[in-house]
Amino acid sequence: MTTDILAGVRARIVAALDAAHPGLPPEVRARVDVSVARDPAHGELATNAAMVSAKAAGRKPADLAAALVAGLAGDALIALAAPAGPGFVNLTLHPAVWRAQLPTILRAGEAYGDNAAGQGVRVNVEYVSANPTGPMTVAHARGAVTGDALANLLAKSGFAVTKEFYINDAGNQVQALAWAAYWRYLEALGTTLTEDAFAAAVPGGLQYRGAYLVDVGAALARARGDTLAGPGLTVADPASWLDEVRDFTMAEMLASIHADLDQLGVHQDVFSSERALLASGEVERTIARLADKQLVYRGTLEPPKGKLPDDWEPREQTLFRSTAFGDDVDRPLKKSDGSNTYFANDIGYHAAKAARGAALLIDVWGADHGGYVKRMQAAVNALGDARLEVVLCQIVHVLKGGQPVRMSKRAGTYVTLADLLDEVGRDAVRFTMLTRKSDAQMEFDLDAAVSQTRENPVFYVQYAHARCRSVLRAAAARLDGADLADVGLDSLVHETELALMRRLASWPRTVEAAALAREPHRIAFFLYDLAGDFHTLWNRGRDDAALRFLRDDDLAGTLASVALVAATAVVIRSGLAVMGVDPVEEMR
Repeated sequence: MTTDILAGVRARIVAALDAAHPGLPPEVRARVDVSVARDPAHGELATNAAMVSAKAAGRKPADLAAALVAGLAGDALIALAAPAGPGFVNLTLHPAVWRAQLPTILRAGEAYGDNAAGQGVRVNVEYVSANPTGPMTVAHARGAVTGDALANLLAKSGFAVTKEFYINDAGNQVQALAWAAYWRYLEALGTTLTEDAFAAAVPGGLQYRGAYLVDVGAALARARGDTLAGPGLTVADPASWLDEVRDFTMAEMLASIHADLDQLGVHQDVFSSERALLASGEVERTIARLADKQLVYRGTLEPPKGKLPDDWEPREQTLFRSTAFGDDVDRPLKKSDGSNTYFANDIGYHAAKAARGAALLIDVWGADHGGYVKRMQAAVNALGDARLEVVLCQIVHVLKGGQPVRMSKRAGTYVTLADLLDEVGRDAVRFTMLTRKSDAQMEFDLDAAVSQTRENPVFYVQYAHARCRSVLRAAAARLDGADLADVGLDSLVHETELALMRRLASWPRTVEAAALAREPHRIAFFLYDLAGDFHTLWNRGRDDAALRFLRDDDLAGTLASVALVAATAVVIRSGLAVMGVDPVEEMR
């Protein structure tokens, strides 16, 4: 695990606070924070210690801040402490503190930022989990990238992570998909039926008409010839083909999903099948557990105000007492035909994940599932095996030439993940999807995603790494085998150098905070700011020879500067690894 300078400074502040006012409650001390100041002219760091402690101490925040400043005088790390505003204290550290972090970074490599915040807690992160009834879409892409980066972030923060995809391969939508694939199969054989005539024979109508099933139908025709068709290439008795076509179609669609995820760089550990879950009896066992806790009963729900939800029926039903765990109303577990509701099946699925050892379950869902969160958390809380958190991902609007991109030729109504990857590439998709908090809507500008400007964050960050690597290649001959982790660093005194070192030193705190907040977008923001600090130093070197990385007349200064460059490259790679984005060696 790597040293967190801010954590070290916080420990000293808490000690000074205890000396200034002994006996503060632990919950007050826990609220003490140290953060990097926005404007280093007023101090590099700031702490809220006096502000959050004043009430419990029975003292004015300004008075307690003054006592803290006095207690920090002469500290070996802190060069200057000064009260600021209503109870804050600004801090400036000795430059040697920031310089001392460079050897730590270089020795740790990309493991820099690893921390033990997760304490080995086993966490299951379930994401994507698209119904395998159509191609992966841009909306799926955002959930996939968010879930994957979050899982990487949690692993870096000491959680034991399992990445999971839940296959919704049961229910009426899968039957409907089989009928749609069967139509494409007949079409591939050359049937004289029209699509409308075929649709008239389909229970519930032909629901899936996208061209993405053309290849599935053709593959089925190659595999089975006309053996599944009726006389004259008409519709045969569904009992003779429905199960086989369903299984064949599911396999083809899942292969397509796997291919898209692989191209996106998403590789999950577990793929769970809803159909297998139902066959295992897990749902019935889980509902029985809830019944044993007196949480299942027969009753009639009052009609909700406004639009009626799909699962409300004006009859006596089998209900889960979810209001006992914070939900708005109790929830049905059985449909009118006696089959399970989706909610009942999902309870069984979450119980199964917990039974595999996960103490924390994190589901990444589309924002349209926001109304489902309370009931699912209520069920998981009722079972008592694990805790459930839900990360919601808002919709993505794709733009090109400033105009919305509304459809795919193969999908018909939406932009597919494959289209997006073909247009801009994996790195641009992954990085761009993380430039907004997941619950905020975003616009994905295809033109911006391939531009080579500061406005394109993935280019800006990769360009910083490429510049670092170019310096290291150019410096190779001068290093003459020197270990950069052991070179003298006293020449690194300029404010732009210190600003870059401060940013590098804040990486461990950024990782831990982002992991605990479940906000992987913070990594993208950090990397963009880090790239900005590095580009600023690079540009200053054009005008000030003393800030150039390679100086013929100053070997010691060159080695120190190259160590700073190498550490910057390490942290960029560490951050890009969390995001699943490749660092580049040079820009072409």
